Amino acid sequence: MQTDALLDRFLTSLAPLAPVAVWAHGSLAGGDYQEGRSDLDLIAVLERPATLSTVRRVVILHRALRVEPLATKLHCSYAAADRLGDPGHKHLTWAHDHVLRRTVTPVTRRELHAFGRVLHGRPPAGLLPPVSDRELGDFVVRDQREFWRPAVDKARLWKQDIWVDLGLMTFARATVTLREGRLISKRESLDLLPGLGAPAEVVADIRRRRYADPHPSNAEWTARRGELTRSYLGPAIDALVTAYG
Repeated sequence: MQTDALLDRFLTSLAPLAPVAVWAHGSLAGGDYQEGRSDLDLIAVLERPATLSTVRRVVILHRALRVEPLATKLHCSYAAADRLGDPGHKHLTWAHDHVLRRTVTPVTRRELHAFGRVLHGRPPAGLLPPVSDRELGDFVVRDQREFWRPAVDKARLWKQDIWVDLGLMTFARATVTLREGRLISKRESLDLLPGLGAPAEVVADIRRRRYADPHPSNAEWTARRGELTRSYLGPAIDALVTAYG
């Protein structure tokens, strides 16, 4: 698989940074990975905090990977081992073809402990502090209230596949986490969405593009799909936040 070839090359290129561990989370670890469609979400744990020299090495490393077909989908946070205990710390991250800073969210931390895939070195237990149910729930509510709910009011966003897909799947996953305290896959979220009142034709569209035919939608359906999604998500998020916030 192209994914395996990319990961092998990435791990070899990473050797000069001497990572303590490299972990996969998200779809790659959770069993719902779709080659060519899913992102490869990784965390490399370094012995020391990133320096300017580390940033340069990371940029060179990822630019060299561009010859690999799936390289643009590989996202990696470079976390210092002694900073993993600080949930608010923003770690050096390569994503979307550039350097930025990101936290390791409670959802990611729970994923790593529950089903994280160890690609190199030590497992998450012992390096990464666990996340409590309260911390996870508070984060999920805050994400729905402060990120997704304001985004619903920006109509232009919902003409894009990624907003429709992630908006609905993240809502379903948040609902299960708050109700039952567990994480579910994107595939499972699609199975649950109709029962949560989501528009069935939009859910079918996401499933088709994710698991069958990725051919883009026409402009008329794209516009209608966006409005159906926004009309559903706004009240649904409001109700979820009211119930659990």
